[in-house]
Amino acid sequence: MVSHDRISRLAQQIGDRLQGASQAPEEVQKGIQQVVKGAFDRLELVSREDFDILMDVMQRTRSRVESLEQQVAALEEALDADASRETASASTEALPEEPSAAATSESKPEPGPEAGSDSRTESSAPDSNPEEDAGAGESNR
Repeated sequence: MVSHDRISRLAQQIGDRLQGASQAPEEVQKGIQQVVKGAFDRLELVSREDFDILMDVMQRTRSRVESLEQQVAALEEALDADASRETASASTEALPEEPSAAATSESKPEPGPEAGSDSRTESSAPDSNPEEDAGAGESNR
């Protein structure tokens, strides 16, 4: 993960510090620490404590997400069940309405030339009976 370029620069800087070994060992140690610290800062490393805290947060978040996914799935199932019940009840309610609508349209006579002429014929001669008229004509003969 660490680039070879960075490692070689770090080694070069450490080597440069060690060449001045005539200096006090404390100064050499401080110089090496500064070089290593600078390299680690550029790598953007985190401490073990920070890493453990972030892992704990991530695990709690993951468990919460899984819990919420289960709740959403349960709610979706309930919603689907309600929708299917509404669809079933709507289809059973629609069946009785259709025949009753057809029955009402069949019971009402539709206006037309035959219906109008029949009603006029019957209303113009309500008392006359064709059989009686035929019998009356035979007795006159």
